[in-house]
Amino acid sequence: MQLPVKISYRGLEKSDQIDNLVLDYAARLEKFCNHINRCDVAIEQTNHTHQKGNPYRCRIDVTVARGHELVADERQMDNGSHQPINKVIHDAFKTMERELRRVVDKQRRDVKTHADSRSPK
Repeated sequence: MQLPVKISYRGLEKSDQIDNLVLDYAARLEKFCNHINRCDVAIEQTNHTHQKGNPYRCRIDVTVARGHELVADERQMDNGSHQPINKVIHDAFKTMERELRRVVDKQRRDVKTHADSRSPK
């Protein structure tokens, strides 16, 4: 199944390199959950008027069958040591992978539940 991905940009120009990076990460999400209905990715540069230290933000909204809506929201500052937009996107998708694993385990009932902790009388 091809995951429907909607990518939106706020405060920065659309880039094919970023689009390809997002699509690659989104394709990996299907390994963790094969019943994703929707994946919206918003990438923004909040204060685009500054020359240095512009924070980037990546928000991922995923809707999974059976009524689950998951959100991953990551922010980072540009400190010059790495490409910040790539790092923010990577971190947001890693967070979403963890959330998808948690939901899938819960749906499969793989999550351990505690027995009734009341003591017998």
